[in-house]
Amino acid sequence: MVSRYCSSFSPSLLLLILSTLFFFFFVIISVSAQEDNDPDQRYQDCARQFDCGDIQATYPFWGGDRPIHCGLPELSLTCNSTTQTTFITVLDLTYQVLRVDTANRILTVVRTDYQRGLCPADPSNTTVESTPFSLAPDTQLVTLYYGCSLLGNGIQAPASLGRFDCSSGSGNSGDYFVTSEDVAGSYEAAIRTLLGRCGTRVTVPANRTAVAGLEASPTAERLEAAIGEGFGARWTANDNLCATCQASGGQCGSNEGSFTCFCMDRPYDSECSRGAPGPAAAQTVFPFLFLSLFASFAAALLPLDGSLTGCNESFSCGTTITNIEFPFTGGRRPHYCGLPGFNLTCLDNSITLITINSISYRVLRIDESRPTMTISRSDLHDTAGCTRDVQNTTLAGSNFTAAANTETLTLFYNCNYTSSGYGDYNPPNLFTCNLGGESEAEFYLAGEVADDVSSMLRSRCNTSFTVPISDAYAGVMANGSLLSPALRSGFDVNYNDSYWDDCFRCYEENHGACGFDSDSGNSICICGDRLCPGASAGAVAVLAGISLCFWLFVRQRRIKKAAQIMSKDLSTPPSSATKGRTTPTTNYSMTTSSYNTTTTGSGSVRGGGGSTYFGVQVFSFDELEEATENFDRSKELGDGGFGTVYYGLLYDGRAVAVKRLYENNMRRAEQFMNEIEILAKLRHKNLVTLYGCTSRHSRELLLVYEYISNGTVADHLHGSRHSPDSDLSAWRVRMNIAIETADALAFLHASDVIHRDVKTTNILLDDDFHVKVADFGLSRLFPTHVTHVSTAPQGTPGYVDPEYYQCYQLTDKSDVYSFGVVLMELVTSLQAVDTCRHRHDINLANMAVSRIQNQQLEEMVDACLGFDKDYAVRRMVTSVAALAFRCLQQEREMRPSMNEVLATLRRIERENDGGGDQKAEVVDIVVDDDVGLLQNVPPPVLSPDSVGNDKWQKVMRTV
Repeated sequence: MVSRYCSSFSPSLLLLILSTLFFFFFVIISVSAQEDNDPDQRYQDCARQFDCGDIQATYPFWGGDRPIHCGLPELSLTCNSTTQTTFITVLDLTYQVLRVDTANRILTVVRTDYQRGLCPADPSNTTVESTPFSLAPDTQLVTLYYGCSLLGNGIQAPASLGRFDCSSGSGNSGDYFVTSEDVAGSYEAAIRTLLGRCGTRVTVPANRTAVAGLEASPTAERLEAAIGEGFGARWTANDNLCATCQASGGQCGSNEGSFTCFCMDRPYDSECSRGAPGPAAAQTVFPFLFLSLFASFAAALLPLDGSLTGCNESFSCGTTITNIEFPFTGGRRPHYCGLPGFNLTCLDNSITLITINSISYRVLRIDESRPTMTISRSDLHDTAGCTRDVQNTTLAGSNFTAAANTETLTLFYNCNYTSSGYGDYNPPNLFTCNLGGESEAEFYLAGEVADDVSSMLRSRCNTSFTVPISDAYAGVMANGSLLSPALRSGFDVNYNDSYWDDCFRCYEENHGACGFDSDSGNSICICGDRLCPGASAGAVAVLAGISLCFWLFVRQRRIKKAAQIMSKDLSTPPSSATKGRTTPTTNYSMTTSSYNTTTTGSGSVRGGGGSTYFGVQVFSFDELEEATENFDRSKELGDGGFGTVYYGLLYDGRAVAVKRLYENNMRRAEQFMNEIEILAKLRHKNLVTLYGCTSRHSRELLLVYEYISNGTVADHLHGSRHSPDSDLSAWRVRMNIAIETADALAFLHASDVIHRDVKTTNILLDDDFHVKVADFGLSRLFPTHVTHVSTAPQGTPGYVDPEYYQCYQLTDKSDVYSFGVVLMELVTSLQAVDTCRHRHDINLANMAVSRIQNQQLEEMVDACLGFDKDYAVRRMVTSVAALAFRCLQQEREMRPSMNEVLATLRRIERENDGGGDQKAEVVDIVVDDDVGLLQNVPPPVLSPDSVGNDKWQKVMRTV
């Protein structure tokens, strides 16, 4: 494609150059190809199968002649060479492998501790959670009770109850088993009443057919035989990726837990390259390569009109998806204006669609700065979970990966359900679908599904499949009415634009538009309707010839060296000191206009040589590396909004906090610049002071702040510094923290800045417990002439304004909502989000609103504050909770401004000075018509725990 859009060049000169280059490289590569003709060793390793007696296995298993990189690390098979039996260990339990069904991906296994009888030394549950396995549909759980004394109490023993004996005792003492899967609820209570106190209760899987025979005659012998037959465990391990790899001629494997396709020449991420000739093919392909180059060159000489139009256009559909550019295509953007797999379709100027792995999705949002998309399955978006296209949602092998805030929703279809449920297990999430003219019973389960529940439902339902949802809904899906909102809200996926650097240069150097040549697999820079100038057609052809020939030569010489390096990587685990952390080394450069530094002096001195940026000092990377002792892990203070914060000591003796980016990309750089621009121009006693930063030429982007020594408010309330003896246990200290934080936020709002990430971990404390608000990476400069700005929601779950998330409209009232959560943390010492609390109370904001509505504030207040003993404390705490209630309202218009919040806090403190000796009285928050109460409001979607079901209709005030 590239060669079609070129201008003229001297043909005779080019032919001479190309002919000479062809002859030279043909000779070299012919010799090289003779030397490097062996297939990659790992390809050969993984082509072998595990072979032990009757058991043969390939990926995802390894063992025997198959090295660890030929399977998943946790799926190791061992062979007893004497007995020719195969074993696998899963979660510390050892199983004998009886059969391998590769077509259905099912292992039939039996626990080795039960092969020796029904009385293992340490009875334990069989579980496959958090492993690549799930119980096969033909598996049924048997419950075993050890060390029971049969009480009876007039209860009729169920027919499915049997007895075996693991003790030498007599009488009714013994061990029992129940074959029914429905050991739950009242049934479980009846069993326990019958059996009395038991030492241990465990579940063991068995084949459903064998259990049916056991139910007919529940004897110990039949129980042992049923367990001995084993059970099916279905594995899931990169199945689609492996199929793609094998179809391309590769062997499936892994590298440090990630899927790898081992090919004849070298490893690939997903499939073998079909366009690169093998070593032996290099000799025969060269004549054709030369002819192709010549034809391409000849075509380049033809004067063609420009035809690369449309790449300056953007894709828009409706009011939500607007001004979308590279790597996306669609609408007026032709296919060469973006990457394959990123084509968008607009229906009725309102609905945006994208197809991923043959499944159609609605595109709800695109945030090019992150870069992420929010999508929902088209077939489930408006159908309340009913679809004929029953297939798992998978992103494997696509350009997209599920974001960290996603959870799995499992839908069970066409289930055999009666009014009595499934025994005593009555799934709460029942819904119906009318797909074939008759209503069918369906269920859904959010998050991890217990093996016993999953096995039971799979046995009673014709089919099941999984769909990702936002984890904001996972904790509240017990409410069946939330299924449709959860599916319509979709889930986030990340996409990788690997050509960002090329596109950035295209825009900066040529003011062009980025495109993609699918023939060559390279990005192109388009100016108007043709390739941007800078290389003539002859230069393009010559460079293409040189590049192709040289690539074939260098590739063959490097294959073996690369193989040796990767082999070392495969066999050597990562250092614990660097695990999960990437140290960026590439420079990031902005244009001079967008990242302008000034030099106030000449010469090179420590501290940046007198350079400043937005008035703050520019440090050298080496200086900050020295100040933090090479970013020693022992110097880590915590994680900031986009990097790790280290303690450092500058050459002039100043103690500083140095924030280091996790990665060096456009989004991080924007946050870096944003924080400098905001903090450099703002000075307030309760805002952290920015000392400086590194320059745009530094290896890494670093920010340097004043060091605040006493941790964060979160540390003192419920973190590492929490203590009943802490100064923060005194209410007046917390009150002062609230006032100083409100003062800082009011100052920001007056300066047209919205913080956007207000939370207790961003409120630092000095040794005297005075506040320093920090972390402005997500903050926004707010235009004075508008009521809001539209932007993709960012922030921390539990603190984000629900209206901001739902409407994409950021205002200063978004900070007010977050501050309301902070106030309730000061009142309760509870975390903003805690999944260990009751599901209705996971989100502190919802919990606070509910308690205040029901006059139950005292149940939440931190006991160490003296709420029940000190009248002044009780009145202040109640008044602050009332203020928090106003801040936490769903509708932003009902929330006070930050100035009002500050004035109210100061009034509360002033009115209650000197009231500590009065007798404690009941002070309640009373409902009237000034502020709305929650009733029937849909839950805030971003918080992973929101359960709000009420709409705000009434109002409250403090007496």
